[in-house]
This record gives sequence, C-alpha cells and structure tokens, in this order.
Amino acid sequence: MIIFPNGIQAEAVIFDFDGVIVDTEPLHYAAFQRVLEPLGLHFTWQEYVETYIGFDDRDAFKHAFSLTGATLSHDQLHRLIEQKAALFEKVIMSGVSPYPGVLDLIFYLHAHKYPLALCSGALRSDIDPILAMLGISDIFDIIVTADDVAASKPDPECYQLAFQRLQAVHQYSFSIETTIAIEDTPAGISAAKGAGLMVCAVTNSYPADRLGQATFVTDSLATLV
Repeated sequence: MIIFPNGIQAEAVIFDFDGVIVDTEPLHYAAFQRVLEPLGLHFTWQEYVETYIGFDDRDAFKHAFSLTGATLSHDQLHRLIEQKAALFEKVIMSGVSPYPGVLDLIFYLHAHKYPLALCSGALRSDIDPILAMLGISDIFDIIVTADDVAASKPDPECYQLAFQRLQAVHQYSFSIETTIAIEDTPAGISAAKGAGLMVCAVTNSYPADRLGQATFVTDSLATLV
C-alpha cells in the first residue's frame, strides 16, 4: 500500500502524461497553429488552456472547425492529425524536461513493484519518443492513449480502460477504490473521477482553486516522494 504524506493510501497509480510528466502543451499549441493558420483557423493560447488542453488531437480539430461552421471530412481530419503529429515530432527532438519530482516518484513506485499505468489524450506516436528520452519506456505496465478510445477527456473511457487493463495484468490484486490517478486539468480530473478513481491533482497547468474536484491537490509531485 502506498501511503502519501497526507495519509491518502493507494495500491496502484495511473499517470496522465502532458502536464504531469512533461510540459509539452506549448509545443502542442504551436503545432496546432502551424496546421490551422493556413486554413484560416486560429485559437489563442488562453483558449487552448481553457478549452483544448483536455482534448485529444481528433476532438481539438473537430472543435476548431465547428466554431466556424466549416465542414471537416473524415479524410481531412486524418490528414490534419498526421500533419500535426509530424510537426510535433520534429519539435520534441530538441528535447523536453520532466516536471520536478515526477521521475523520482515513478522510479520509486516501479522499484517497489506498484502497478503503474499511463493514461493520456495524446497520440502514442507523440508519447513514445519522450518516454525514451526520459528513460522510462519500460516502466509502465499499461499505456492508454488517444489511439485506444473513441472520446477524449473528460469522458471516463480512457481511465476505465487503463484501470481494466492494469488490473488484468496484476491478476485483479487491487480495486478501483484503491487506485489513484495523477492529473493536472479539470477535464482529466472529471475523467478519472467518472471512472471511479481517486485523483491527485498537481498545479502544473491550473491553480489549486480550479482543481477542487480532486481527492487532493499538490503544488509538486516532489512532495509525494
């Protein structure tokens, strides 16, 4: 049983990716703009933080088009996602830095053989290169991404799937009530809570007063090690 400094106990941990392990949101935003601006579409950084940050690429493009009344075919959507993914892959090759304390926490949990999963609204192709850069490619028992689900956060599907797969890998040795998600956005918190998980929210992307639905809030994951 993991006992956090505030007394909360858990047997398994599911990490979000963007905004929890690394800060790639500005890079995602820049890639979106480079794809959308030639089409006459644009959203501000504030709009990205308030609305788009909880979406996967698919729903972000759908939302941007819906606001203008423009039509978006399935084939066009697929091409836009591919273009944005290619741009993002080029940008991250210059390197990304993890948030303070997160790698220490991940390595600690892994060393003590706690069940670990990753549950992200990003594409698997966006995530794998960064995990490799950070040396944690083989740490997580289960990885669920936008490729695996039909709807993005705040829909709970991603966390439901991550929990089910993680529980199966560990032969149902823990329950949903003793599983905690680590999130940074209101949409992510809603998704995890909707799946029945406890939630630790970290104030990497939003202030604490925006994360009140979480089981508890911390300023840094370094405080949990």
